[in-house]
Amino acid sequence: MPSFKKTARLMGNQFEFTVITANENEAEKLFEVAITEIQRIEKLLTTFSNDSITAKINEMAGIQAVEVDDEVFQLIKRAQFISKITQGAFDISYGSLDKKFWNFDLQMTSLPNPNEAKKSVALINYENIILDETNQTVFLKNKGMRIGFGGIGKGYAAEMAKKKLIEANVESGIVNASGDLSAWGFQENGEPWTIGIADPNQKNAIFSAFKITNRAVATSGNYEKFVIINNKKYSHTIDPKTGYPVSGIKSVTILAENAEIADALATPVTVMGIEIGLDFINQLKNIGCIIIDDNNKTYFSNNITITKNH
Repeated sequence: MPSFKKTARLMGNQFEFTVITANENEAEKLFEVAITEIQRIEKLLTTFSNDSITAKINEMAGIQAVEVDDEVFQLIKRAQFISKITQGAFDISYGSLDKKFWNFDLQMTSLPNPNEAKKSVALINYENIILDETNQTVFLKNKGMRIGFGGIGKGYAAEMAKKKLIEANVESGIVNASGDLSAWGFQENGEPWTIGIADPNQKNAIFSAFKITNRAVATSGNYEKFVIINNKKYSHTIDPKTGYPVSGIKSVTILAENAEIADALATPVTVMGIEIGLDFINQLKNIGCIIIDDNNKTYFSNNITITKNH
């Protein structure tokens, strides 16, 4: 059976869907199923609308707990688990980051002083997101706290769209949420899917490729948003503990069993840095990691096998 592709702008990102199915008509119906699901999730999680549950939780910060449906509760619970194992390097309360310090554009010519930077992240603390299992409520302890799903939402959406496609009997396909992707089944020729990692130095070039099936990949890179101050490159990823942007790493690629986990682990590894990040990944089952540093040196976690293009 042939494969069909479609791209769509969703959740502020470019999504690409690939399905192997009988014909174009069939493919269009399937794309509609996937897109509808992602639009549903976007409505649920967005911080750009006052109607979303995320907005309600943020609005009630420091005031009262907000009842949420099971889907959102479980997603926040999983996010909290990742915060725990990464010791806060991943934290969905990053939404309370004081943005006035971080404008990653050409006007930014110096870093804020360390005390100001620390103040800018004062409200970020996953331990102040209180989950009440019995009443299924979420409470942000301090006024001004805000949660956001930027570090996990795309991966979650990719995973949920994939689930819908599998329910619609798609045996092989890829959902690619702007670099966070989930692939299942095989290509038309029976081979596993070949996934390329973007070259952090050239936007549309491939750095290396590997074959996957029933796996997910996510890449977090500083090649799209960064500033150079005193000849040092700082990425748009902020360390929630210091309030400073991280430096030294160009990109982190995570391989995992699902896109939500891959997405959620890419940022904390960037924050942890090469040594601690690799050490952390090596302790996790079925998860692999590739790091490219500022000098283009590549580091692999213990369980990665890869075919280099160079």
